[in-house]
Amino acid sequence: MSKPFHLKPLLELSQTRMDDAARRLGELIASEQEGARKLELLQNYRDEYESRFHEAARNGISPDEWRNFSAFICRIDEAIAVQKANVERSREMTVAGQHAWMTQRNKVKAFDTLQKRHDLGEARKEARLEQRQSDEHSAKRYANREDSGES
Repeated sequence: MSKPFHLKPLLELSQTRMDDAARRLGELIASEQEGARKLELLQNYRDEYESRFHEAARNGISPDEWRNFSAFICRIDEAIAVQKANVERSREMTVAGQHAWMTQRNKVKAFDTLQKRHDLGEARKEARLEQRQSDEHSAKRYANREDSGES
């Protein structure tokens, strides 16, 4: 009878942690993509608003309207800068999440390799035991035939 793999609880724990890291990585990637989408929307909105500003300026606008357009474009630029920082932070978190997942995956691979070696060793032991039992059985049958005078 083969011995159970004594590191099985650690293998299962590392698999659970790898699954958790993969789930977290998926969340981080989705968050990064959402942040990038928001940044793109802000940049597109700024471009549209700037085009409206230029069109209005060509048609003639008052100094107050000029200030309002300029002030709003500055606020959009500030929002873009904040969103760019958020996207960069999100990318860094995604990279960290990828490293965490790879670390957990490597642990699972290591424990899995140990389990395969254990299983192979146990299979070899079992095969040797079966061979020994078969040899003993054959030897006994041969001895019994010799004792009874058969040839």
